[in-house]
Amino acid sequence: MTVVMRDRDGSARPLAVAEWTAPATATERTLLASLRGPVLDLGCGPGRLVVALAELGVPALGVDASAHAVDQARARGATALRHSVFDALPGEGRWQSVLLLDGNVGIGGAPADLLRRVARLLAGDGRVVVETAPPGAGSWRGEARLERDGEISGWFPWARVAADDLARVAAAAGLRLAGWHVAAGRWFARVARVVE
Repeated sequence: MTVVMRDRDGSARPLAVAEWTAPATATERTLLASLRGPVLDLGCGPGRLVVALAELGVPALGVDASAHAVDQARARGATALRHSVFDALPGEGRWQSVLLLDGNVGIGGAPADLLRRVARLLAGDGRVVVETAPPGAGSWRGEARLERDGEISGWFPWARVAADDLARVAAAAGLRLAGWHVAAGRWFARVARVVE
């Protein structure tokens, strides 16, 4: 089963569905072990990162807008809620770490708006971990849809952010780039509040 995300211009990219439903990778576990809890995983999907955090002894909550994804996450033993990131969420202003991995910085199609919202979820010294596309991959905003074996979703707003554009996007949200973790070809940024 191949799932692709197609942009309005017709370009399509295969999605790593098998990876998203598998246990967290060694690269992800190393990253997760470096986080301070509690951790909020936005767009948690089937909950693999929330499960890995629990195994590491780090309190975590997954949030996803998809009932199917939340059901899968709960079946794995993850604590997960069905909500939009833009809804009121538990613990606002108290999360030490918020995850936007696997392209989830694209949720809503406006990354600066999403990061502005996420900033309100963070504790004062909290961090957002944002996975980006590699430098030079180019950023994009628009509408996309999912396609799988003849099934086609409706269009929804989405975005991609390349590593070399993240500092600008974070600044537009009132945040700052605090460092990078690059491993196994993946780019993870730590984003924090601007220190006055």
